[in-house]
Amino acid sequence: MRGQRLGYVRVSSVDQNPDRQLEQTPVDRAFTDRASGKDAARPQLDALLRFARDGDTVVVHSMDRLARNLDDLRRIVRSLTQRGVRIEFVKEQLTFTGEDSPMATLLLSVMGAFAEFERALIRERQREGIALAKQRGAYRGRKTALSVVQRAELRRRVAAGEKKAQVAREFGISRETLYQYLRMAE
Repeated sequence: MRGQRLGYVRVSSVDQNPDRQLEQTPVDRAFTDRASGKDAARPQLDALLRFARDGDTVVVHSMDRLARNLDDLRRIVRSLTQRGVRIEFVKEQLTFTGEDSPMATLLLSVMGAFAEFERALIRERQREGIALAKQRGAYRGRKTALSVVQRAELRRRVAAGEKKAQVAREFGISRETLYQYLRMAE
């Protein structure tokens, strides 16, 4: 029995269009993440890894959509192929089955290294851009999520003994952001 064709799509930001990645590739089910590829902790990737079964084929537009880190790429491909799941990379025209030739393994490593290198270049350019913007006085960092009045209310409620998780939910912020506001001096 032939397994399912499972598509995996990743875009880095919410405003990017994920549809183009597998538009010419038929899949039975698609898993789409809107997150950075810097690490493998992505909800839809996790769902795909849990869902994929022996005989299935995972289809990804390109290796850098699956992982921007060589270790993650190798680990993901190995975990899938060890369970009898094929993985196809459309752009690179490579398929991995677990019974791969040394050349296929080399190509996975080389292409994965390029994806990791590209991620490092992006981060370097971002740091340089921020440094230049700071010199011009144009960069002030991220805007705060809450106003001064809201932060005072948040502190008052926490000091009164309300649960931090509940307060964070009501203000629409994460608990980590709540803790940062509690550490800030106004």
